[in-house]
Amino acid sequence: MGSLTEYIGRQFGNPHGPVGAICCLVMNVINRAMYRKTVSLVRVTKRQSVLDIGFGNGYLLKKLYQSTGAELYGIDISEDMVRSASRKNRTADKAGKLHLRVGDCCALPYEDACFDAVTSVNTVYFWSDTVEGLKEIRRTLKPSGSFYNAVYTREWLDRTHMARKGFKKFTPEELTKLGQSAGFSSIEVRQIVKNKSYVVIYKKEDADGPATWQN
Repeated sequence: MGSLTEYIGRQFGNPHGPVGAICCLVMNVINRAMYRKTVSLVRVTKRQSVLDIGFGNGYLLKKLYQSTGAELYGIDISEDMVRSASRKNRTADKAGKLHLRVGDCCALPYEDACFDAVTSVNTVYFWSDTVEGLKEIRRTLKPSGSFYNAVYTREWLDRTHMARKGFKKFTPEELTKLGQSAGFSSIEVRQIVKNKSYVVIYKKEDADGPATWQN
């Protein structure tokens, strides 16, 4: 049983093949509150651009396009997910507003200051270098742009068998400090589901701002 749950846990970090496709469908269901919260927070227009890190089968990208009509970019380490997300986002693709590629968030293949917003739902656990990933996100954000990082609490993950190995788990305070180390001065934490999930909002701006928690 242990090896099976560890295998499924690895699939959440790098979904591929039939099992990866099933895992993404499961994530679409269990992460629904996180997707809704992220979409509600992202305030961009159809002339602006959003990058989604670890887009999986493209569920969040589709919701973002329906909400904003924005230019969509996505990076994921799984080639299978590029194909899956392209199929799920045919409307944006036909409009020439879908740009997906395989890559690593710790070495983003984009120019400086090119995105109005960046999103990620449950991927930070798998980054090889958390601070480097946050630095890369900050580099590619436009001034006043924000990164919306939705995650599960450490306590909730500790109770989940599949997340016992291979997951880096964080408290809100730890993600705040890591963001500060990456150069973000304005950081806000908002609860999604009490004792289960929250989103850390890192805003790129010159002025210093306090880190805050809001229910």
